Amino acid sequence: MVTEKTDARRIGVVAATASGRTAAETLRAAWPDEVRVLTAEKAADALREAWRTCDAIVSFLAVGATVRVLAPLLGHKTTDPAVVCVDESMAFAVALLGGHHGANLLAHRLTGVLGCQPVVTTASDQSNVTPLDSFGADLGFTVYNPELLAHVGAAVLSGEPVWIDGADRWPLPPLPPNVSPDAGDAGHQILITDNAAYDCMGHDCRWFDGALVYRPKSLVVGVGSARGVSAEEVGALVDEALAAGMLAPESVRCLATVDLKADEDGILQAAAARGWEVVTYPAETLAAVEVPNPSEVVRAEVGTPSVAEAAALHAARAHGRDATLMVEKRKSANATAAVAKLMPRGRLAVIGLGPGARDLLTPRAIAALQRASVVVGLDQYLDQVRDLLRPGTRVIASGLGQEEERARTAVAEASAGRAVALVGSGDAGVYAMASPALEFADLDIDVEGVPGITAAVAASNLLGAPLGHDHAYISLSDLHTPWEVIERRVTAAAEGDFTVCFYNPRSRARDWQLPKALEILAAHRPPETPVGYVRNATRPDQTVTLTTLAELDPARIDMFTVVIVGSSRSRAVAGRFVTPRGYRWA
Repeated sequence: MVTEKTDARRIGVVAATASGRTAAETLRAAWPDEVRVLTAEKAADALREAWRTCDAIVSFLAVGATVRVLAPLLGHKTTDPAVVCVDESMAFAVALLGGHHGANLLAHRLTGVLGCQPVVTTASDQSNVTPLDSFGADLGFTVYNPELLAHVGAAVLSGEPVWIDGADRWPLPPLPPNVSPDAGDAGHQILITDNAAYDCMGHDCRWFDGALVYRPKSLVVGVGSARGVSAEEVGALVDEALAAGMLAPESVRCLATVDLKADEDGILQAAAARGWEVVTYPAETLAAVEVPNPSEVVRAEVGTPSVAEAAALHAARAHGRDATLMVEKRKSANATAAVAKLMPRGRLAVIGLGPGARDLLTPRAIAALQRASVVVGLDQYLDQVRDLLRPGTRVIASGLGQEEERARTAVAEASAGRAVALVGSGDAGVYAMASPALEFADLDIDVEGVPGITAAVAASNLLGAPLGHDHAYISLSDLHTPWEVIERRVTAAAEGDFTVCFYNPRSRARDWQLPKALEILAAHRPPETPVGYVRNATRPDQTVTLTTLAELDPARIDMFTVVIVGSSRSRAVAGRFVTPRGYRWA
Protein backbone atom coordinates (compact mmCIF):
# COMPACT_ATOMS: atom_id res chain seq x y z
CA MET A 1 0.00 0.00 0.00
CA VAL A 2 1.30 3.44 -0.95
CA THR A 3 -0.33 6.57 0.41
CA GLU A 4 0.06 9.62 -1.80
CA LYS A 5 -1.00 13.22 -1.39
CA THR A 6 -3.95 14.06 -3.61
CA ASP A 7 -4.68 17.63 -2.47
CA ALA A 8 -4.62 20.10 -5.35
CA ARG A 9 -2.36 23.12 -5.18
CA ARG A 10 -4.22 25.92 -3.36
CA ILE A 11 -4.35 29.20 -5.27
CA GLY A 12 -5.74 32.08 -3.26
CA VAL A 13 -7.41 34.78 -5.34
CA VAL A 14 -8.00 38.29 -3.98
CA ALA A 15 -9.83 41.16 -5.69
CA ALA A 16 -11.09 44.59 -4.69
CA THR A 17 -13.07 45.78 -7.75
CA ALA A 18 -16.00 44.46 -9.75
CA SER A 19 -13.69 43.68 -12.66
CA GLY A 20 -11.31 41.80 -10.39
CA ARG A 21 -14.13 39.85 -8.76
CA THR A 22 -15.44 38.81 -12.18
CA ALA A 23 -11.97 37.61 -13.16
CA ALA A 24 -11.66 35.76 -9.85
CA GLU A 25 -14.87 33.86 -10.56
CA THR A 26 -13.56 33.06 -14.04
CA LEU A 27 -10.48 31.47 -12.48
CA ARG A 28 -12.59 29.53 -9.98
CA ALA A 29 -14.70 28.15 -12.82
CA ALA A 30 -11.60 27.23 -14.83
CA TRP A 31 -9.66 25.64 -11.94
CA PRO A 32 -12.32 24.57 -9.42
CA ASP A 33 -10.05 22.14 -7.58
CA GLU A 34 -7.32 24.74 -7.04
CA VAL A 35 -8.79 28.19 -6.67
CA ARG A 36 -10.05 29.64 -3.40
CA VAL A 37 -11.52 33.14 -3.69
CA LEU A 38 -10.88 35.02 -0.45
CA THR A 39 -13.08 37.90 0.59
CA ALA A 40 -12.91 40.28 3.52
CA GLU A 41 -14.12 43.77 4.36
CA LYS A 42 -10.64 44.96 3.45
CA ALA A 43 -8.77 43.43 0.52
CA ALA A 44 -5.54 43.66 2.52
CA ASP A 45 -6.97 41.27 5.13
CA ALA A 46 -7.97 38.79 2.40
CA LEU A 47 -4.46 39.04 0.97
CA ARG A 48 -2.90 38.26 4.35
CA GLU A 49 -5.23 35.28 4.77
CA ALA A 50 -4.22 34.00 1.32
CA TRP A 51 -0.55 34.34 2.29
CA ARG A 52 -1.15 32.33 5.44
CA THR A 53 -3.27 29.52 3.94
CA CYS A 54 -2.42 29.13 0.24
CA ASP A 55 0.48 27.87 -1.88
CA ALA A 56 0.11 30.63 -4.48
CA ILE A 57 -1.75 33.92 -4.80
CA VAL A 58 -3.33 35.79 -7.69
CA SER A 59 -3.79 39.40 -6.61
CA PHE A 60 -6.13 41.58 -8.65
CA LEU A 61 -4.61 44.58 -6.88
CA ALA A 62 -1.92 47.00 -7.96
CA VAL A 63 1.65 45.79 -7.60
CA GLY A 64 2.42 48.58 -5.16
CA ALA A 65 -0.58 47.80 -2.97
CA THR A 66 0.26 44.09 -2.98
CA VAL A 67 3.89 44.77 -2.04
CA ARG A 68 2.93 47.06 0.85
CA VAL A 69 0.67 44.39 2.34
CA LEU A 70 2.99 41.43 1.87
CA ALA A 71 6.41 42.98 2.55
CA PRO A 72 6.21 42.51 6.35
CA LEU A 73 5.27 38.85 5.84
CA LEU A 74 8.22 37.85 3.66
CA GLY A 75 10.26 34.90 4.88
CA HIS A 76 12.24 32.88 2.31
CA LYS A 77 11.48 32.42 -1.36
CA THR A 78 11.51 28.63 -1.02
CA THR A 79 8.72 28.69 1.56
CA ASP A 80 6.73 31.85 0.78
CA PRO A 81 3.69 31.53 -1.53
CA ALA A 82 4.19 32.42 -5.18
CA VAL A 83 2.45 35.71 -6.02
CA VAL A 84 1.18 37.01 -9.36
CA CYS A 85 -0.44 40.43 -9.80
CA VAL A 86 -2.97 41.02 -12.57
CA ASP A 87 -3.85 44.58 -13.57
CA GLU A 88 -7.39 45.97 -13.77
CA SER A 89 -7.61 45.65 -17.55
CA MET A 90 -6.39 42.01 -17.47
CA ALA A 91 -3.56 42.96 -19.83
CA PHE A 92 -0.62 41.69 -17.76
CA ALA A 93 0.11 38.94 -15.24
CA VAL A 94 3.21 40.01 -13.30
CA ALA A 95 5.20 37.27 -11.54
CA LEU A 96 5.90 39.25 -8.38
CA LEU A 97 7.26 36.76 -5.83
CA GLY A 98 8.55 33.20 -6.12
CA GLY A 99 9.19 33.23 -9.84
CA HIS A 100 10.98 29.88 -9.86
CA HIS A 101 8.67 28.46 -7.21
CA GLY A 102 5.47 28.70 -9.18
CA ALA A 103 4.85 32.37 -10.01
CA ASN A 104 6.37 32.27 -13.51
CA LEU A 105 4.37 29.17 -14.41
CA LEU A 106 1.20 30.60 -12.86
CA ALA A 107 1.61 33.82 -14.87
CA HIS A 108 1.75 31.74 -18.05
CA ARG A 109 -1.25 29.66 -16.98
CA LEU A 110 -3.30 32.82 -16.44
CA THR A 111 -2.73 33.66 -20.10
CA GLY A 112 -4.85 30.71 -21.13
CA VAL A 113 -7.79 31.76 -18.94
CA LEU A 114 -7.72 35.56 -18.85
CA GLY A 115 -5.80 36.33 -22.04
CA CYS A 116 -3.26 38.48 -20.20
CA GLN A 117 0.43 38.64 -21.12
CA PRO A 118 2.86 37.09 -18.62
CA VAL A 119 5.54 39.42 -17.28
CA VAL A 120 8.58 37.46 -16.06
CA THR A 121 11.72 39.25 -14.90
CA THR A 122 13.90 36.49 -13.40
CA ALA A 123 17.33 36.55 -15.04
CA SER A 124 17.56 32.85 -15.80
CA ASP A 125 14.21 32.89 -17.58
CA GLN A 126 15.22 35.86 -19.70
CA SER A 127 18.44 34.06 -20.70
CA ASN A 128 16.62 30.69 -21.07
CA VAL A 129 18.97 29.06 -18.54
CA THR A 130 17.70 26.40 -16.15
CA PRO A 131 17.22 28.23 -12.81
CA LEU A 132 19.28 26.78 -9.99
CA ASP A 133 16.63 27.28 -7.32
CA SER A 134 14.32 24.85 -9.13
CA PHE A 135 17.06 22.60 -10.55
CA GLY A 136 15.91 19.02 -9.97
CA ALA A 137 12.88 20.12 -7.96
CA ASP A 138 10.54 17.86 -9.93
CA LEU A 139 12.82 14.95 -8.95
CA GLY A 140 12.51 15.89 -5.29
CA PHE A 141 15.86 17.67 -4.99
CA THR A 142 16.25 20.11 -2.11
CA VAL A 143 18.96 22.72 -1.69
CA TYR A 144 21.05 22.06 1.40
CA ASN A 145 22.56 25.56 1.56
CA PRO A 146 20.22 27.96 -0.30
CA GLU A 147 22.24 30.97 0.84
CA LEU A 148 24.71 30.08 -1.97
CA LEU A 149 22.09 30.05 -4.74
CA ALA A 150 22.52 33.68 -5.73
CA HIS A 151 26.33 33.50 -5.68
CA VAL A 152 26.63 30.34 -7.79
CA GLY A 153 23.66 31.29 -9.96
CA ALA A 154 25.34 34.55 -10.91
CA ALA A 155 28.46 32.61 -11.94
CA VAL A 156 26.38 30.27 -14.11
CA LEU A 157 24.62 33.18 -15.85
CA SER A 158 27.83 35.15 -16.37
CA GLY A 159 29.62 32.23 -18.03
CA GLU A 160 32.21 31.64 -15.32
CA PRO A 161 33.53 28.05 -14.96
CA VAL A 162 31.42 26.02 -12.51
CA TRP A 163 32.40 22.49 -11.51
CA ILE A 164 29.51 20.03 -11.05
CA ASP A 165 29.52 16.51 -9.64
CA GLY A 166 26.73 13.92 -9.37
CA ALA A 167 24.51 15.21 -12.16
CA ASP A 168 25.31 12.32 -14.51
CA ARG A 169 23.36 9.94 -12.29
CA TRP A 170 20.06 11.83 -12.60
CA PRO A 171 17.73 12.81 -15.49
CA LEU A 172 18.29 16.52 -14.93
CA PRO A 173 17.60 19.48 -17.21
CA PRO A 174 20.57 21.03 -19.00
CA LEU A 175 22.91 23.65 -17.61
CA PRO A 176 25.10 25.89 -19.81
CA PRO A 177 28.41 24.55 -21.14
CA ASN A 178 30.37 26.52 -18.54
CA VAL A 179 28.88 24.16 -15.91
CA SER A 180 30.86 20.96 -16.34
CA PRO A 181 32.44 18.05 -14.44
CA ASP A 182 35.59 18.98 -16.37
CA ALA A 183 35.68 22.59 -15.19
CA GLY A 184 39.06 22.08 -13.56
CA ASP A 185 39.86 24.30 -10.61
CA ALA A 186 36.72 26.39 -10.95
CA GLY A 187 35.97 28.79 -8.16
CA HIS A 188 32.33 27.68 -7.99
CA GLN A 189 31.02 24.17 -7.35
CA ILE A 190 27.70 22.33 -7.50
CA LEU A 191 27.41 18.97 -5.74
CA ILE A 192 24.50 16.53 -6.00
CA THR A 193 24.96 14.04 -3.21
CA ASP A 194 23.28 12.16 -0.39
CA ASN A 195 26.62 11.98 1.46
CA ALA A 196 26.29 13.78 4.77
CA ALA A 197 30.03 14.10 5.43
CA TYR A 198 31.99 17.30 4.86
CA ASP A 199 35.10 15.39 3.94
CA CYS A 200 35.67 12.28 1.90
CA MET A 201 37.91 10.37 4.26
CA GLY A 202 41.05 11.24 2.34
CA HIS A 203 39.63 10.65 -1.14
CA ASP A 204 39.78 13.34 -3.81
CA CYS A 205 36.03 13.98 -3.95
CA ARG A 206 36.47 17.77 -4.29
CA TRP A 207 34.02 18.41 -1.43
CA PHE A 208 34.70 21.57 0.49
CA ASP A 209 32.83 24.50 1.96
CA GLY A 210 31.52 26.91 -0.65
CA ALA A 211 29.88 24.31 -2.88
CA LEU A 212 26.17 24.59 -3.62
CA VAL A 213 24.79 21.24 -2.43
CA TYR A 214 21.65 19.51 -3.68
CA ARG A 215 20.11 16.60 -1.80
CA PRO A 216 18.53 14.10 -4.21
CA LYS A 217 15.72 11.79 -3.07
CA SER A 218 17.93 8.73 -3.46
CA LEU A 219 17.47 6.82 -0.20
CA VAL A 220 14.84 4.52 1.26
CA VAL A 221 14.82 3.53 4.91
CA GLY A 222 13.43 0.08 5.65
CA VAL A 223 12.03 -0.59 9.13
CA GLY A 224 10.74 -3.64 10.95
CA SER A 225 9.50 -3.72 14.53
CA ALA A 226 7.76 -5.54 17.31
CA ARG A 227 4.20 -4.57 18.07
CA GLY A 228 3.97 -1.48 20.26
CA VAL A 229 7.44 -0.10 19.50
CA SER A 230 7.84 3.56 20.43
CA ALA A 231 8.43 6.37 17.95
CA GLU A 232 11.50 7.36 19.94
CA GLU A 233 13.09 3.93 19.52
CA VAL A 234 12.34 3.77 15.80
CA GLY A 235 13.58 7.30 15.24
CA ALA A 236 16.79 6.77 17.15
CA LEU A 237 17.55 3.56 15.24
CA VAL A 238 16.84 5.17 11.87
CA ASP A 239 19.05 8.15 12.70
CA GLU A 240 21.80 5.77 13.78
CA ALA A 241 21.57 3.81 10.52
CA LEU A 242 21.82 6.96 8.40
CA ALA A 243 24.74 8.25 10.43
CA ALA A 244 26.53 4.91 10.10
CA GLY A 245 26.35 5.22 6.32
CA MET A 246 27.19 8.96 6.39
CA LEU A 247 23.86 9.49 4.59
CA ALA A 248 21.80 12.67 4.63
CA PRO A 249 18.27 12.49 6.10
CA GLU A 250 17.22 15.12 3.52
CA SER A 251 17.80 12.50 0.81
CA VAL A 252 15.34 9.98 2.24
CA ARG A 253 12.46 9.46 -0.17
CA CYS A 254 10.29 7.33 2.07
CA LEU A 255 10.18 4.81 4.90
CA ALA A 256 9.21 1.26 3.86
CA THR A 257 7.90 -1.67 5.88
CA VAL A 258 5.66 -4.73 5.67
CA ASP A 259 1.92 -4.12 5.36
CA LEU A 260 1.33 -5.79 8.74
CA LYS A 261 2.91 -2.64 10.22
CA ALA A 262 0.75 -0.18 8.28
CA ASP A 263 -0.94 0.88 11.53
CA GLU A 264 2.10 0.74 13.80
CA ASP A 265 2.02 4.12 15.55
CA GLY A 266 5.70 4.10 16.48
CA ILE A 267 6.74 3.73 12.84
CA LEU A 268 4.16 6.20 11.56
CA GLN A 269 5.04 8.84 14.12
CA ALA A 270 8.80 8.49 13.58
CA ALA A 271 8.29 8.95 9.82
CA ALA A 272 5.91 11.88 10.27
CA ALA A 273 8.37 13.65 12.56
CA ARG A 274 10.92 13.55 9.74
CA GLY A 275 8.49 14.42 6.96
CA TRP A 276 8.72 11.02 5.29
CA GLU A 277 6.01 9.11 3.50
CA VAL A 278 5.37 5.53 4.66
CA VAL A 279 5.00 2.79 2.04
CA THR A 280 4.09 -0.81 2.83
CA TYR A 281 4.30 -4.09 0.93
CA PRO A 282 2.83 -7.58 1.43
CA ALA A 283 5.01 -10.14 3.17
CA GLU A 284 5.03 -12.38 0.11
CA THR A 285 6.45 -9.50 -1.97
CA LEU A 286 9.25 -8.89 0.52
CA ALA A 287 9.95 -12.62 0.81
CA ALA A 288 11.03 -12.63 -2.86
CA VAL A 289 13.75 -10.01 -2.26
CA GLU A 290 17.25 -11.39 -1.83
CA VAL A 291 18.92 -9.89 1.25
CA PRO A 292 22.26 -10.44 3.04
CA ASN A 293 20.74 -11.05 6.50
CA PRO A 294 17.59 -13.20 6.31
CA SER A 295 16.01 -14.54 9.48
CA GLU A 296 13.90 -17.66 9.79
CA VAL A 297 12.54 -16.32 13.06
CA VAL A 298 11.19 -13.28 11.24
CA ARG A 299 9.79 -15.52 8.48
CA ALA A 300 7.88 -17.52 11.05
CA GLU A 301 6.41 -14.38 12.60
CA VAL A 302 5.48 -12.25 9.57
CA GLY A 303 5.86 -14.46 6.49
CA THR A 304 9.11 -13.00 5.13
CA PRO A 305 12.72 -13.62 6.23
CA SER A 306 13.46 -9.89 6.03
CA VAL A 307 11.49 -6.73 6.63
CA ALA A 308 13.95 -3.84 6.96
CA GLU A 309 16.44 -4.86 4.24
CA ALA A 310 13.82 -6.27 1.88
CA ALA A 311 11.48 -3.30 2.25
CA ALA A 312 14.30 -0.81 1.67
CA LEU A 313 15.52 -2.61 -1.46
CA HIS A 314 12.06 -3.24 -2.89
CA ALA A 315 10.88 0.34 -2.40
CA ALA A 316 14.11 1.72 -3.87
CA ARG A 317 13.71 -0.48 -6.97
CA ALA A 318 10.09 0.61 -7.27
CA HIS A 319 11.26 4.22 -7.52
CA GLY A 320 14.34 3.54 -9.65
CA ARG A 321 15.87 1.07 -12.05
CA ASP A 322 17.96 -0.72 -9.43
CA ALA A 323 19.06 -0.41 -5.83
CA THR A 324 22.03 -1.01 -3.54
CA LEU A 325 21.90 -1.75 0.17
CA MET A 326 23.97 1.00 1.76
CA VAL A 327 23.40 0.11 5.41
CA GLU A 328 22.63 -3.48 6.34
CA LYS A 329 20.15 -4.38 9.05
CA ARG A 330 20.76 -2.72 12.39
CA LYS A 331 18.84 -3.71 15.51
CA SER A 332 17.54 -2.14 18.67
CA ALA A 333 15.49 -3.90 21.36
CA ASN A 334 12.25 -3.77 19.35
CA ALA A 335 13.12 -2.58 15.84
CA THR A 336 15.33 -3.12 12.81
CA ALA A 337 16.42 -0.60 10.19
CA ALA A 338 18.32 -0.66 6.88
CA VAL A 339 19.00 1.87 4.14
CA ALA A 340 18.98 1.33 0.36
CA LYS A 341 20.05 3.68 -2.40
CA LEU A 342 18.22 3.78 -5.69
CA MET A 343 19.62 4.19 -9.17
CA PRO A 344 17.23 6.70 -10.80
CA ARG A 345 15.37 5.93 -14.00
CA GLY A 346 15.95 8.05 -17.06
CA ARG A 347 13.15 10.01 -18.67
CA LEU A 348 11.82 9.99 -22.21
CA ALA A 349 9.36 12.66 -23.34
CA VAL A 350 7.85 11.93 -26.75
CA ILE A 351 6.78 15.33 -28.01
CA GLY A 352 4.45 16.39 -30.80
CA LEU A 353 5.53 19.72 -32.27
CA GLY A 354 2.23 20.40 -34.00
CA PRO A 355 1.70 21.12 -37.69
CA GLY A 356 4.40 23.78 -37.95
CA ALA A 357 3.13 27.15 -36.75
CA ARG A 358 4.88 28.28 -33.56
CA ASP A 359 1.63 29.36 -31.91
CA LEU A 360 0.28 25.82 -32.33
CA LEU A 361 3.20 24.37 -30.37
CA THR A 362 1.68 23.71 -26.96
CA PRO A 363 3.08 25.20 -23.72
CA ARG A 364 3.49 21.67 -22.38
CA ALA A 365 5.63 20.75 -25.39
CA ILE A 366 7.81 23.83 -24.86
CA ALA A 367 8.26 22.97 -21.18
CA ALA A 368 9.18 19.37 -22.05
CA LEU A 369 11.72 20.53 -24.63
CA GLN A 370 13.34 22.83 -22.09
CA ARG A 371 13.32 20.11 -19.45
CA ALA A 372 15.33 17.71 -21.63
CA SER A 373 19.12 17.60 -21.62
CA VAL A 374 19.15 15.50 -24.83
CA VAL A 375 16.81 16.18 -27.78
CA VAL A 376 16.52 13.66 -30.63
CA GLY A 377 14.67 14.19 -33.89
CA LEU A 378 14.48 14.69 -37.62
CA ASP A 379 16.79 17.52 -38.61
CA GLN A 380 14.09 19.68 -40.21
CA TYR A 381 11.83 19.37 -37.15
CA LEU A 382 14.68 20.23 -34.78
CA ASP A 383 15.40 23.35 -36.84
CA GLN A 384 11.90 24.57 -35.93
CA VAL A 385 12.60 24.54 -32.19
CA ARG A 386 16.35 25.06 -31.71
CA ASP A 387 15.75 28.58 -30.40
CA LEU A 388 13.61 27.14 -27.57
CA LEU A 389 16.23 24.72 -26.26
CA ARG A 390 18.13 25.71 -23.13
CA PRO A 391 21.89 26.27 -23.32
CA GLY A 392 23.75 23.02 -22.75
CA THR A 393 21.15 20.83 -24.47
CA ARG A 394 22.72 18.08 -26.59
CA VAL A 395 20.96 17.75 -29.96
CA ILE A 396 21.01 14.50 -31.96
CA ALA A 397 19.63 15.10 -35.46
CA SER A 398 19.17 12.64 -38.32
CA GLY A 399 17.56 12.61 -41.76
CA LEU A 400 14.52 11.16 -43.43
CA GLY A 401 14.17 7.38 -43.35
CA GLN A 402 16.01 6.96 -40.04
CA GLU A 403 12.98 6.68 -37.76
CA GLU A 404 14.06 3.42 -36.14
CA GLU A 405 17.55 4.76 -35.48
CA ARG A 406 16.08 7.89 -33.84
CA ALA A 407 13.78 5.82 -31.66
CA ARG A 408 16.58 3.48 -30.56
CA THR A 409 18.91 6.41 -29.87
CA ALA A 410 16.36 8.21 -27.71
CA VAL A 411 15.60 5.08 -25.69
CA ALA A 412 19.31 4.31 -25.25
CA GLU A 413 19.99 7.84 -23.97
CA ALA A 414 17.10 7.59 -21.52
CA SER A 415 18.21 4.13 -20.41
CA ALA A 416 21.55 5.68 -19.50
CA GLY A 417 19.70 7.84 -16.97
CA ARG A 418 19.31 11.05 -18.98
CA ALA A 419 16.35 13.36 -19.57
CA VAL A 420 15.54 12.89 -23.25
CA ALA A 421 13.03 14.43 -25.64
CA LEU A 422 12.13 12.66 -28.89
CA VAL A 423 10.32 15.03 -31.22
CA GLY A 424 7.97 14.50 -34.13
CA SER A 425 5.57 16.66 -36.10
CA GLY A 426 1.87 16.85 -35.32
CA ASP A 427 1.12 14.49 -32.46
CA ALA A 428 3.97 12.08 -31.80
CA GLY A 429 1.51 9.23 -31.35
CA VAL A 430 -0.14 9.67 -34.76
CA TYR A 431 2.00 8.31 -37.62
CA ALA A 432 5.05 9.57 -35.76
CA MET A 433 7.77 8.59 -33.29
CA ALA A 434 5.86 7.42 -30.22
CA SER A 435 5.05 3.90 -31.41
CA PRO A 436 8.58 2.92 -32.56
CA ALA A 437 10.09 4.40 -29.39
CA LEU A 438 7.68 2.57 -27.10
CA GLU A 439 8.41 -0.70 -28.89
CA PHE A 440 12.02 -0.41 -27.72
CA ALA A 441 11.42 1.16 -24.28
CA ASP A 442 11.40 -0.98 -21.14
CA LEU A 443 10.55 -0.45 -17.49
CA ASP A 444 13.95 1.09 -16.77
CA ILE A 445 12.79 4.49 -18.04
CA ASP A 446 9.86 6.79 -17.35
CA VAL A 447 7.95 7.78 -20.48
CA GLU A 448 5.76 10.83 -20.97
CA GLY A 449 3.69 11.49 -24.07
CA VAL A 450 3.25 15.19 -24.82
CA PRO A 451 0.26 15.73 -27.14
CA GLY A 452 0.50 17.84 -30.25
CA ILE A 453 -1.97 19.25 -32.75
CA THR A 454 -2.10 16.90 -35.72
CA ALA A 455 -1.92 17.83 -39.40
CA ALA A 456 -5.43 16.40 -39.78
CA VAL A 457 -6.83 18.64 -37.06
CA ALA A 458 -5.05 21.69 -38.49
CA ALA A 459 -6.28 20.90 -42.00
CA SER A 460 -9.81 20.22 -40.74
CA ASN A 461 -10.02 23.63 -39.09
CA LEU A 462 -8.75 25.36 -42.21
CA LEU A 463 -11.35 23.59 -44.35
CA GLY A 464 -14.28 24.00 -41.97
CA ALA A 465 -15.52 21.02 -39.97
CA PRO A 466 -15.03 17.90 -42.11
CA LEU A 467 -14.25 15.72 -39.08
CA GLY A 468 -17.46 16.68 -37.31
CA HIS A 469 -18.70 13.09 -37.19
CA ASP A 470 -17.14 9.62 -37.31
CA HIS A 471 -13.95 9.52 -39.33
CA ALA A 472 -10.96 7.33 -40.10
CA TYR A 473 -7.26 8.10 -40.59
CA ILE A 474 -5.51 5.98 -43.21
CA SER A 475 -1.92 6.20 -44.41
CA LEU A 476 -1.48 5.36 -48.06
CA SER A 477 2.23 4.62 -47.68
CA ASP A 478 2.94 0.95 -48.42
CA LEU A 479 6.57 1.15 -47.29
CA HIS A 480 5.72 -0.65 -44.03
CA THR A 481 2.14 -1.84 -44.67
CA PRO A 482 1.24 -4.06 -47.65
CA TRP A 483 -1.11 -2.40 -50.12
CA GLU A 484 -3.56 -5.28 -49.73
CA VAL A 485 -4.01 -4.33 -46.07
CA ILE A 486 -4.38 -0.64 -46.90
CA GLU A 487 -6.96 -1.42 -49.58
CA ARG A 488 -9.04 -3.49 -47.13
CA ARG A 489 -9.02 -0.56 -44.69
CA VAL A 490 -10.08 1.95 -47.35
CA THR A 491 -12.86 -0.40 -48.43
CA ALA A 492 -14.06 -0.83 -44.84
CA ALA A 493 -14.08 2.95 -44.32
CA ALA A 494 -16.00 3.39 -47.57
CA GLU A 495 -18.58 0.77 -46.65
CA GLY A 496 -18.90 2.22 -43.16
CA ASP A 497 -19.50 5.69 -44.61
CA PHE A 498 -16.69 7.29 -42.61
CA THR A 499 -15.15 10.61 -43.51
CA VAL A 500 -11.59 9.59 -44.44
CA CYS A 501 -8.39 11.52 -43.82
CA PHE A 502 -5.46 10.32 -45.93
CA TYR A 503 -1.89 10.74 -44.65
CA ASN A 504 1.12 10.17 -46.97
CA PRO A 505 -1.24 10.36 -49.94
CA ARG A 506 1.13 10.57 -52.90
CA SER A 507 4.84 10.76 -53.68
CA ARG A 508 6.90 10.59 -56.85
CA ALA A 509 7.44 6.86 -56.38
CA ARG A 510 3.87 6.19 -55.22
CA ASP A 511 1.54 7.94 -57.65
CA TRP A 512 -1.18 5.32 -58.13
CA GLN A 513 -2.34 4.60 -54.55
CA LEU A 514 -4.38 7.77 -54.08
CA PRO A 515 -6.36 7.37 -57.34
CA LYS A 516 -7.08 3.76 -56.37
CA ALA A 517 -8.28 4.79 -52.89
CA LEU A 518 -10.50 7.51 -54.39
CA GLU A 519 -11.94 4.97 -56.81
CA ILE A 520 -12.93 2.73 -53.88
CA LEU A 521 -14.60 5.61 -52.08
CA ALA A 522 -16.38 6.78 -55.25
CA ALA A 523 -18.12 3.40 -55.47
CA HIS A 524 -19.89 4.13 -52.17
CA ARG A 525 -20.67 7.87 -52.26
CA PRO A 526 -21.88 10.46 -54.79
CA PRO A 527 -19.59 12.42 -57.15
CA GLU A 528 -20.43 15.74 -55.42
CA THR A 529 -19.01 14.49 -52.11
CA PRO A 530 -16.75 17.29 -50.83
CA VAL A 531 -13.00 16.70 -50.73
CA GLY A 532 -10.56 19.09 -49.13
CA TYR A 533 -6.82 19.05 -49.24
CA VAL A 534 -4.34 21.23 -47.41
CA ARG A 535 -0.66 21.50 -48.21
CA ASN A 536 1.75 22.63 -45.47
CA ALA A 537 -1.05 23.37 -43.03
CA THR A 538 -0.36 26.44 -40.82
CA ARG A 539 3.00 27.10 -42.47
CA PRO A 540 3.80 30.24 -44.46
CA ASP A 541 3.23 28.56 -47.84
CA GLN A 542 0.03 26.70 -46.94
CA THR A 543 -2.63 26.16 -49.59
CA VAL A 544 -6.22 25.16 -48.88
CA THR A 545 -8.43 23.67 -51.58
CA LEU A 546 -12.05 22.53 -51.46
CA THR A 547 -13.31 20.46 -54.37
CA THR A 548 -15.39 17.31 -54.96
CA LEU A 549 -14.71 13.63 -55.33
CA ALA A 550 -15.42 13.84 -59.06
CA GLU A 551 -13.22 16.89 -59.68
CA LEU A 552 -10.19 16.15 -57.48
CA ASP A 553 -6.95 16.02 -59.45
CA PRO A 554 -4.55 13.60 -57.65
CA ALA A 555 -1.60 15.10 -59.51
CA ARG A 556 -1.89 18.21 -57.30
CA ILE A 557 -1.27 16.16 -54.15
CA ASP A 558 2.12 15.41 -52.57
CA MET A 559 3.58 14.16 -49.29
CA PHE A 560 3.15 17.57 -47.64
CA THR A 561 -0.60 17.37 -48.19
CA VAL A 562 -3.46 16.03 -46.07
CA VAL A 563 -6.53 14.87 -48.01
CA ILE A 564 -9.96 14.64 -46.39
CA VAL A 565 -12.82 12.92 -48.24
CA GLY A 566 -16.30 13.45 -46.84
CA SER A 567 -18.92 10.86 -45.98
CA SER A 568 -22.23 10.65 -47.83
CA ARG A 569 -23.62 13.25 -45.39
CA SER A 570 -20.78 15.77 -45.81
CA ARG A 571 -21.50 18.92 -47.77
CA ALA A 572 -20.13 22.34 -48.68
CA VAL A 573 -21.81 25.19 -46.82
CA ALA A 574 -20.87 28.76 -47.75
CA GLY A 575 -17.55 27.54 -49.11
CA ARG A 576 -16.76 25.44 -46.03
CA PHE A 577 -16.48 21.66 -45.75
CA VAL A 578 -18.92 20.37 -43.11
CA THR A 579 -19.79 16.88 -41.88
CA PRO A 580 -22.96 17.23 -39.78
CA ARG A 581 -23.06 15.64 -36.34
CA GLY A 582 -26.61 14.45 -36.97
CA TYR A 583 -28.49 16.67 -34.51
CA ARG A 584 -32.08 17.46 -35.31
CA TRP A 585 -32.65 21.10 -34.52
CA ALA A 586 -36.11 22.16 -33.34
